[in-house]
Amino acid sequence: MKRFFGLFFLLTLVLSMNSCKKGAEVADNPFFEDEWTTPYGVPPFDRIKMEHYAPAFERGMSLHNEQIEAIISSVAEPTFENTILAYDNSGQMLMRVATVFELLASAETNDQMQAYASEIFPRLAAHYDAIAMNEALFERVKQVYNSREAQRLTGDELRLTEKMYEDFVRSGALLSAQEKASLQQINEQLSALSVKFGQNVLAETNAFTLEVDLKDLDGLPTSVRDAAREQAKSMGKGDKYVFTLQKPSMLPLLTYAQNRSLREQIYKAYLKRGDNGNDYDNNQIVAQMAQLRYKKAQLLGYDSYAHYVTSNEMASTPEAVYELLEGVWTPALERSQQELERMMTIFRRDHGADAKFESWDWWYYAEKVRQADYDLKEEEVRNYLSLDNVKGGIFFLCNRLYGITFRPLNAPVYHSECEVYEVIDSDDQPLGALYMDFFPRPGKSGGAWCGSYVEQSYKDGKRVLPVSTIVCNFTRPAGSTPALLTIDETETFFHEFGHALHNLFAEVKYRGLAGVEGDFVELPSQIMENWALAPEMLAHYAVHYRREDAMPQELVEKIQRTKTFNEGFNTTELVAAALSDMDIHSLQSDELISPSQFEREALTTRRGLIPQIEPRYKYTYFGHIFDGGYSAGYYFYIWAEVLDKDAYQAFVESGDIFDRATAERFRREVLARGGSRDGMDMYRAFRGADPDKQSMLIARGLVKAEDAVQTEPEPEREVMRIDTREQARQRAERSRREREAARQAEADSLAAIQRAEPVL
Repeated sequence: MKRFFGLFFLLTLVLSMNSCKKGAEVADNPFFEDEWTTPYGVPPFDRIKMEHYAPAFERGMSLHNEQIEAIISSVAEPTFENTILAYDNSGQMLMRVATVFELLASAETNDQMQAYASEIFPRLAAHYDAIAMNEALFERVKQVYNSREAQRLTGDELRLTEKMYEDFVRSGALLSAQEKASLQQINEQLSALSVKFGQNVLAETNAFTLEVDLKDLDGLPTSVRDAAREQAKSMGKGDKYVFTLQKPSMLPLLTYAQNRSLREQIYKAYLKRGDNGNDYDNNQIVAQMAQLRYKKAQLLGYDSYAHYVTSNEMASTPEAVYELLEGVWTPALERSQQELERMMTIFRRDHGADAKFESWDWWYYAEKVRQADYDLKEEEVRNYLSLDNVKGGIFFLCNRLYGITFRPLNAPVYHSECEVYEVIDSDDQPLGALYMDFFPRPGKSGGAWCGSYVEQSYKDGKRVLPVSTIVCNFTRPAGSTPALLTIDETETFFHEFGHALHNLFAEVKYRGLAGVEGDFVELPSQIMENWALAPEMLAHYAVHYRREDAMPQELVEKIQRTKTFNEGFNTTELVAAALSDMDIHSLQSDELISPSQFEREALTTRRGLIPQIEPRYKYTYFGHIFDGGYSAGYYFYIWAEVLDKDAYQAFVESGDIFDRATAERFRREVLARGGSRDGMDMYRAFRGADPDKQSMLIARGLVKAEDAVQTEPEPEREVMRIDTREQARQRAERSRREREAARQAEADSLAAIQRAEPVL
């Protein structure tokens, strides 16, 4: 009896201590709070610590599982409210933790965060797989789906139900138990490999520095030298000038450095990231991911991973994607060869008739041609494109188009360089909040992106205000000179702001209807680029950073004359990357490939890519497709460009590129709708017709405007050929049934052989 009492006392003490520990953990951990009292509910970055993530993830997954169990244990007949809506509302704590962690893992990471990412992301994949393959949950979803007419579901309710059912099927809900186990294992492996891939690219990018003496910097503008000097000082490199593989550092060196050896060193280092045979080599990871994705597609009844991805996009099939890409590839390659011939005139003058023009020469001699043929120096243009000027121009544009305004907001930040704004709608009501983070850091991934810390949703009938974030890697200020953006950086800023507007304008009732097709998602971003260098826009924001005079008309006209300059190169490197992405994901074999050999054969041997142009991304650092959610989807950019160039024509045709009525229609039919309708339906509602390819071809200079004009009274628009979502779904289902029948026939044949009597 005494022993029992002692054990009871000890157990009570342990439970009490654990309870106190958990209580303190909950009290101190911001993720355990039901709501954040910060402005607009932004994450309390000043309170979030690394040790908060693990318990928050654990609690988030546990709570999510409890919510799923409540759905499937219900004895009530499955309805939209108790099944579809309940599932749509589940997992919100987990989503909040994962959102903050994932965004910071790209924008402000460290060794500890990277180590934990390698652990938690595969676990998250397994967690979501277990829910997606939960037979009891899917059975309830299927019952609502099958009775959707009897339950009289309409509008968003019907759309959410159908989309949810489709998502379950695409996640493996119809697979056998053995197949589900295989798919779960594949997804966990892919998640772990993806994390490792991204960490390797970041490590390779950060590991390289090019230290240069002043005497070797002939040709570089003062602002570029100053930036390299600031970089050297920050690294304690004495009197050196340091260049890195971050594009704001690398591209100016490629563009202006007379020292050809420097250009060669930095570009080769950029191209070799993840391909150096060291601890950060990504070749095996790429091969394994391609293999695993093929196996995943096979399990789900698709011929290839590209078939699996495109079946859920506007394109519907890889064939439709290839039709677009190949149609752009030929004129782009021809145009790039013409550009090369023009550069060779200057190149031979510098290096002799027998010298070989290399890929690291392109930027340098393209700039020479720009100066010779158009009398335009980008360095001169940059003086009018300070970061503050461009930001002000974007704010002006948003106000003219949509009537919204931006006000600085005092809110927690994850880094001192972040800027935060509250966004006020035209009716003076709060619309949301926006973070902006502009400059490269060792803990930040390369490139530019937009995300949301708080997704727009509805709670108790009230709109939850979204919190969006724009992250870039722009040229830093140097000394007393502010950050001066290149033309490309300016267009990138407009691009990412388009994504932010898409997030901020969302008016979607259900979380499951927030997302749009991948090849539609770039329309809101890319359409913004059309305004960036329009003369009417430059007149409002392009002011000299020092003299404060407006950009002279002569310079504006030069910019307009060069709008299609070097577009052969730009289009070729873009489409080359899109083709290599489609090619590796169109594989119909699970054999491990050699990435470099496969890429070379696909682009150079089969399609004739000239050696002076490299694809925009090589496999070993192609983060979009191996660490960024764009696998079999890098074509999204060129596909959406057909949409954005045609959509922008609606503003041009109105007679005013700032036309408020057209903008309001674009907001209402496209930006606010989320995934409540198919992308093509939204586009048609805005434009009144299918998208026309001609506008994109003309904008890139691949077709002359006068050649595109047709003489027929009612010219036929060169529209995209797109299957409906239902046609794609039916085709995938037929493929799955055929594969299942073949597997069954093989099993029956084997069983018959095993039953047969031996012949003596």
